[in-house]
Amino acid sequence: MSNRASDAEKGVLQSTAKISLEAVSSTASDTLPAPGSLSDVVRPHESYEGYGHWNPTFEWSAQEESRVVWKIDLYLLTALCFMFFGLQLDRGNLSNALTDNLLKDLGNLSTNDYNNGTTIQLVCFLAAEFPVQLLTKRFGFRRVLPILMMMWSTVSWTQAWMHDRTTFYITRALIGACEGGFIPGTILFATYFYKSRELGTRLAVFWSTLNIARVVSALLAAGILEMRGVGGKPGWFWLFLLEGLLTFAIGAFCFFYLPQSPVHTKSVICPKPWFTEHEEKIMVNRLLRDDPAKGLTAIKEPARLSDIWDAWTDKSMWGMYLLGLIAYIPATPVQAYLGYNLRVVGGFTTFQSNMLTTVSAICQVVTMLALAKSSQWFNEKTWHCFFGEFWILPCLIALQTLPDKNMPWERFTLATLTAGYPYFHPILSAWISENSFNVKKRALTAATYNVIVQVGSLIGSQIYRADDAPYYHRGNKVLISFCAAALAGIVGQSLWLRLLNRRKERVWSSMSEADKAQYQADNKAREQDGNKRLDFRFAY
Repeated sequence: MSNRASDAEKGVLQSTAKISLEAVSSTASDTLPAPGSLSDVVRPHESYEGYGHWNPTFEWSAQEESRVVWKIDLYLLTALCFMFFGLQLDRGNLSNALTDNLLKDLGNLSTNDYNNGTTIQLVCFLAAEFPVQLLTKRFGFRRVLPILMMMWSTVSWTQAWMHDRTTFYITRALIGACEGGFIPGTILFATYFYKSRELGTRLAVFWSTLNIARVVSALLAAGILEMRGVGGKPGWFWLFLLEGLLTFAIGAFCFFYLPQSPVHTKSVICPKPWFTEHEEKIMVNRLLRDDPAKGLTAIKEPARLSDIWDAWTDKSMWGMYLLGLIAYIPATPVQAYLGYNLRVVGGFTTFQSNMLTTVSAICQVVTMLALAKSSQWFNEKTWHCFFGEFWILPCLIALQTLPDKNMPWERFTLATLTAGYPYFHPILSAWISENSFNVKKRALTAATYNVIVQVGSLIGSQIYRADDAPYYHRGNKVLISFCAAALAGIVGQSLWLRLLNRRKERVWSSMSEADKAQYQADNKAREQDGNKRLDFRFAY
């Protein structure tokens, strides 16, 4: 039983935004009972899509709920994973193209030019984040997300006609602008279908798909790049063209497939709803009992500037924003230059370099899924994030102390372990979502967090410099420093959230039962106060 569930059994209300059925009754076996008085108080707004299905006395079996979750995984998770696959396919083909003399073919560009292209892409990515979130809240996920995908894939396949530094920079800018907002939008869309504790594992599946795409992309690149000379074109020409067209096809399919909401699942490709009426009732009530805040707004309710300001000024989020900035920097340049260094420093062929990069991707799929599943099982986030970050530290130290001579397999092993670390981004994303309280704020905190993560990627892309090549001793020292800072930040954020919970508990415990009931009955204040409410407890 989790810490939050134990506190609930003692009569302490842990959160109006994340009341799990386990916390309501720890004695349930096959039947999940109706919730306690809190769900009776938190009535969903009439604009909420599932309002007609809300029933605080509705009951269902655990087997019925499992079947609903299985359907969500089959119908929705699969489609979103294909979209993530397409995202990584178009993001990863550039590093694969480097092994086919892309920089030389574009007019002898340097690795600094490559870094600048990455920076341009990230800047445009950041600029698009919040506008895309506002568009998503206004026009819905089922249209905005696939359209974004078709836009960036169009730019991706037109990269085949790049011929100099200028065209390289232009395509980087357009791809960044079209990809911005896609990941937080997808995460928010998933929150409408999954309970809080289910989300971390599903996000790990999303990012595992990115790594699977890295493997598939490398395998495709190993074959497609052999087409160099076909039609008088370099191999990277065919790589960009074919993979871009494949991503466009995925986006077009999802445009006619994705549902509008959990209770509006009909589409052109699926003319029948995914769920029966009984299953829709299970869907709505299980979500609202786990997280009553999901019923306070409609899925298309637009966000306001005041909501953005609230997301930015929430001190409880600042530590996690900081982690998003620095936590992933230590592995960023190692991953970005893995194939290139195998080719140039290790002396491997183009085919061998692309094949060897798949090992780190496979390693990360296994470690990330294991870490996310463990986090869900123990209902714990702090030390799982700490473990994921700590994994990188000895690998970087070993890379730094390795002698400056031809040791290709030793460098390959250390770089692969660094790039294949247990990526805890899904856990941290779910952590932020769980602590944001309401749906609109989740959209904006997710976008803010993702913007900051991309700023970290921008910083990371500039750490390995041409004058530090090929062993990057100065760069590795910087990476080790960032890793140590992130480890301290993870512990500090956990201590801060615990302190905030203790402060709330002291005030809450001093209130009478009548005052508590009156406090919880004010739905307008509930939405306005959000995670600052006295009956909300931060997860850590």
